[in-house]
Amino acid sequence: MSGTGAAVRAEDVLPLRRNRDFLLLWSGAAVSFLGSRVNALSYPLLVLWHTNSPVAMSAVSIAALLPQLLVQLPAGALVDRWDRRRVMVLCEAGRFLALGSVAVVLVAGGFSLAHLVLVAFTESVLAVFYRLAERGAVRNVVHPAQLRTALSRNEARGRAAGLFGQPGGVLLQALARWAPFACTALGYLASLIALLLIRKDFQERRTAARPDLRREVVHGLRWLLAQRYLRAALGYLSVGNLLLQVVPLALVVLIKDDGHDKALLAVVVGLGGLGGVLGALTGGWWERRFRLRTVFVGGLTAWAVLVLAMTRTHAPVALGALFAGTGFVGSVFNVVGAVHQVRITPDALQGRVVGSVYLLGSGANVLGPLLGGPALQSWGGTPTLVVIGGLLAALAVAAALSRALHDDPVPGTPRSRE
Repeated sequence: MSGTGAAVRAEDVLPLRRNRDFLLLWSGAAVSFLGSRVNALSYPLLVLWHTNSPVAMSAVSIAALLPQLLVQLPAGALVDRWDRRRVMVLCEAGRFLALGSVAVVLVAGGFSLAHLVLVAFTESVLAVFYRLAERGAVRNVVHPAQLRTALSRNEARGRAAGLFGQPGGVLLQALARWAPFACTALGYLASLIALLLIRKDFQERRTAARPDLRREVVHGLRWLLAQRYLRAALGYLSVGNLLLQVVPLALVVLIKDDGHDKALLAVVVGLGGLGGVLGALTGGWWERRFRLRTVFVGGLTAWAVLVLAMTRTHAPVALGALFAGTGFVGSVFNVVGAVHQVRITPDALQGRVVGSVYLLGSGANVLGPLLGGPALQSWGGTPTLVVIGGLLAALAVAAALSRALHDDPVPGTPRSRE
């Protein structure tokens, strides 16, 4: 029996605030995401302040992003084969051990770039599996009519984690080098406990027969590529996401070169996280009222304008406000796209399709720090942002002229009590 509760009348469904299993899933993932966001800037900051090398800083960022390119497709197929709850439990246990090892090394007074690279890669691999399993699990613990609200709250959760986690990580590292990594490990432990308390199944019944893994991966990818609009949108979004990966690294360089304290960087990334939260909370509103093409082309245009505006100021608060705008747009993209994708994808294909979406939409992100590190070292922060903004403007024009994006699906169905 499906966990979606499709046979239950919408008016008889409990509000999400009283859905015990959804709240456990949501809160456990919130603590997990908070821990990972605490750690997101801790890797590059630790490396930059130890080595004073943007290239070394980009190396650990590449390690954290590489699994998005290498692991998404096989992970999606395996998540569709395996029990989603068990996958998530093992991921949280593995991440607890990995981040705990960094904290122990730093407490002992050590520092190893190779160790940080290895842990960043391992943590990111496990994060891919966790995220794919969690996306499929959501539709099985809420009523279908509540899916839009549930996914919007999930996006808000992730953005709130960025709001508090990234500046929190900067401040914790200012207190003690090991502190952000220890907090991250504890977050994964709390998430693991929450998962163990959930009662509902995270998936529909699976048939016993399974083709080989390669055929499963290809089947999910083919299904996605047959969706003409999503295929085109993901192509443009992939390039946009790649370019946006350089922006936070450029902001780190600008803040450091201007001689500001680490605490001021916490303010900048905190404002960026606030923009993401606001975008997530309003994502459902945009999804109900505007066509996908309008949201997509308008968002790419806004990204270009915001990044180019960053080149006109070095004031940290202004940079933070502009960074908040990029986060707002990214959150709206995520909510609108997730609602459409989860609705049209069969449950048995969720892992493979979401893995394909992440691969096509953000798999190339690893090229961001790979190209951004040398660019920042050679040109500096402001010239690099000029190039990024110009490329985003060209991308927005190309998307506006794209024939594939003209006839997009009309979003929105009436909401029930959520």
